[in-house]
Amino acid sequence: MSASTIAHAPRDELERGLKNRHLQLMAIGGAIGTGLFMGSGKMISVTGPAVIFVYLVIGFMIFFVMRALGELLLSNLHYKTFGDIAKDLIGPWAGFFVSWTYWFSWVVACVADIVAITGYVAYLDPGIPTWVPALIAALVLIVLNFQPVKFFGETEFWFAVVKIVAIVGLIATGVVLLFTGFQNPDTGTHASLSHLWEHGGMFPFGLSGFILGFQMGIFSFIGVELVGTAAAETESPRKNLPRAINSIVARILVFYVGALTIIMTITPWNQIEPGKSPFVTTLAYAGLGIAALAINLVVLTSAASSANSGLYSGTRMLYGLAKDGHAPRGFAWTNSRGVPAKAVFFTSVFLFAAIPLLFAGDNVVAAFTFVSSVCATLVLFTWGSIVVSFILYRRRFPERHAASGFRMPLARVAPWTVLLFFAFIATTLFVGEDTRLPFLATPLWFVLLAVLWQVKKRRLQRAGLPLTSPVPVVPHPLDDER
Repeated sequence: MSASTIAHAPRDELERGLKNRHLQLMAIGGAIGTGLFMGSGKMISVTGPAVIFVYLVIGFMIFFVMRALGELLLSNLHYKTFGDIAKDLIGPWAGFFVSWTYWFSWVVACVADIVAITGYVAYLDPGIPTWVPALIAALVLIVLNFQPVKFFGETEFWFAVVKIVAIVGLIATGVVLLFTGFQNPDTGTHASLSHLWEHGGMFPFGLSGFILGFQMGIFSFIGVELVGTAAAETESPRKNLPRAINSIVARILVFYVGALTIIMTITPWNQIEPGKSPFVTTLAYAGLGIAALAINLVVLTSAASSANSGLYSGTRMLYGLAKDGHAPRGFAWTNSRGVPAKAVFFTSVFLFAAIPLLFAGDNVVAAFTFVSSVCATLVLFTWGSIVVSFILYRRRFPERHAASGFRMPLARVAPWTVLLFFAFIATTLFVGEDTRLPFLATPLWFVLLAVLWQVKKRRLQRAGLPLTSPVPVVPHPLDDER
C-alpha cells in the first residue's frame, strides 16, 4: 500500500502523518516535562544529591517497559493503543480498564501541567490572578489539538528543540561557572563538585530520603510512553519506533542526571527552594537574570508541551475506546483533517478543572503535588499492564518473540523485576505524607470502572454480542516496510 493511500484515512481512521523526526523529538519531549522542571526542586529538598541515583534507577526500569512496549507494538501493527494490547493478551476487561485509566491519567496530567504553568507565570508577574494563565493555557491547548496530526508533530518537534537547546545551554553555562569558580554574591558559596558530597553527604536523609525520592521522581517520566500512542500515526513504525525507544538511556543521562548534577554543583542542594524550579533559581543566583527569565519561559513552554502531548494522547485513547465500543461511537469520528474532533472536545472540557484546584490548595506546589501523585498512581497501572501483557505474549506466542527484530533484553527476568519495582513505588506513595491521600483516593476510580464494566458486560451478554472487537492478526500494509 502506498504512502498516499495510507495518508487518506476514512472518517473513522487516524492518519499516519508523523515522520521519523517527529517521533524522535516527541520521544525526547515526552521525557522532558513538568516533573523535571517543576518537581525536581521539591525532590532535591527531600532527597539531596541522591536524586541522581533515583533518576538512574527509574530510568533503567522505564527503559525495559519501553522495550516491552516496542516489541509488543511491532509484533502486530494492528495494535493502536495500550488498550488493544491489554484486551488481546490479558482480556476484554483489561482493555477497558487500561484504556479508560490511561485516558484519565492524561486528563489529570494535563491539569497538573496547567497548574505548573500558573506557577511559572507567577514568577514572571506575581500580580496576575492564577486563573488567568490557567484559562488561556486550556484554550490554546484546545485550538492546537484540533489541528491535523502533522501540525501536532511540528509543534511538538519545535517544543522539543527549545527544551533540548535550553537544557544543553544550561549544562554548558553550568560547566563554565564550575570551572571558573563562580561565587554566589548572596551566600558567598563557590561552584564546586564537592557540593555533591558535602552538606550531609550524597544521602543526607539516609535510606528513607532516598526511598521517598521515588514517589516524586516517577511523575517526571510520565509521557515517555507517548511514542507508543503515536506509533499508530507514524510512518514506517518498524524503522522509527526502535530508534526512538533505544535513545531513552542517553536522554535520561543528559537531561536528568546531567542537568541536575550541574545545578547542584553551582547551588548546594540545601539552598535550592522546593517551591521553585531549580533551573530558574540557579541562573538567578548566578546573576544571569536574563538567562533565568529565558529558562523560565522555556519551562513554561515545556509545561505547555507536556499538556499538549497529554491532550493528544488522551484523545487518541478515547478514540480507541469508541472504536472498541467502550465509549460513545461519536468519539471515533474523525473530521476531514483526520482529527478525532469529538474526542478532543470532550477531553478538553476537563482541563478547566485546574482553575478551581488552584483555589482549593494552599499554593501552586501543593496543588501540583496532589494532582501529580494521582497521575503517578494511574500511570503505574498502565505501565504495569504493558509488562504483564509482555509476559503473557512470551508465553502464548513464543514464535513471535523469537522472530522479533526488536526483542526485549533480559526478557525472562526484567519484566518481573519491573513489576516488583512498581510495587515498591506504590508503597512509597502510600508512605509519603504528601502523597498518601491522593494514592488512597485513586482506587475509587477503579471501583467506578469495575461497576461500569459489569453493567456493560451484562448488557452485551444479554444481547448475545462479543465483549470487545478482536485485534486483526492478518499482515498489516506497513509490514512490507522493513
